[in-house]
Amino acid sequence: MPQRAKIETLKQGMRLPLIGAPMFLASGVDLVVAQCCAGVIGTFPALNARPASALSNWLREIETRLAIYREATRSAPAAYGVNLIVNAYNERLEEDLATIVRHKVPLVITSLSSPDRVVEAVHGYGGVVFHDVIKARHARKAVAAGVDGLILVSAGAGGHAGTLSPFALIEEVRAFYDGPLALSGAIANGRAILAAEALGCDFAYAGTVFIPTEEAMSPKEHKGMILAAEADDILYTPMFSGTHANYLSASITRAGVDLEEARQAAPRRMTDKSDPDRPKAWKDVWSAGQAVSQSREVQPTARLIAKLEKDYRAALKALCKG
Repeated sequence: MPQRAKIETLKQGMRLPLIGAPMFLASGVDLVVAQCCAGVIGTFPALNARPASALSNWLREIETRLAIYREATRSAPAAYGVNLIVNAYNERLEEDLATIVRHKVPLVITSLSSPDRVVEAVHGYGGVVFHDVIKARHARKAVAAGVDGLILVSAGAGGHAGTLSPFALIEEVRAFYDGPLALSGAIANGRAILAAEALGCDFAYAGTVFIPTEEAMSPKEHKGMILAAEADDILYTPMFSGTHANYLSASITRAGVDLEEARQAAPRRMTDKSDPDRPKAWKDVWSAGQAVSQSREVQPTARLIAKLEKDYRAALKALCKG
């Protein structure tokens, strides 16, 4: 199936051009199902299903609940997806990929290394592969590997974000790639979703705004910390995962780490075990993006998405009037 035809198939059931980002220890079955039933693509990291044998159960439950929704409403939910970390440190990669192929997961999101093996396997059953990139050179490698789309992780995103403005990153990538793009980086309202489209992207990509939802697996304390935070409360540091990522400053200090020490930390190999007492990323210190202040209550995912859609359509109407 041609690339664009696969993307149009992927878009079926969507009410908004939005993908819910896969968030470690936050995205699970309940959040994915709620997102898909509300009309946006829901995704989760394969590593959230533990042990590896649980992944098939998660996928089966998602498929079953989406089928029940389809039968009850006579309407199609949006597609779902799974995120795979494809670097050498993911000991589950081959087992998780085999499970994904067996379930024919519609969308697979790859991160942190070349997605070659995943592309071949997923294309074998007609699935779609998007790859996370923070720079144009990473995008070139992913395109060469045959991915169906790119997720441009720009400045302001939660987790392993880049530092480039979306205005710069999109244009650099569009200079050599005309395929599907999703934009990540402080996407938390309908106007931002529309802006991603105006910049030439097919999808917006949002994570932080879904953490303080009833369906997210995140601890109550993580959700509360997001509700109390502003953009200045986000710190970009490689201290905890070895690679730069955005974290809530309050969670860093709660873990007993000096903020200046975290700010000055140098990147390191993910296999570096020199400091076993270092707080663990996502578990001990929590992530969020720079749009954190736009979340001010814990609410059902469906209600959040309904508001995003309302704001998106109002913004589109206002632009058309102009």
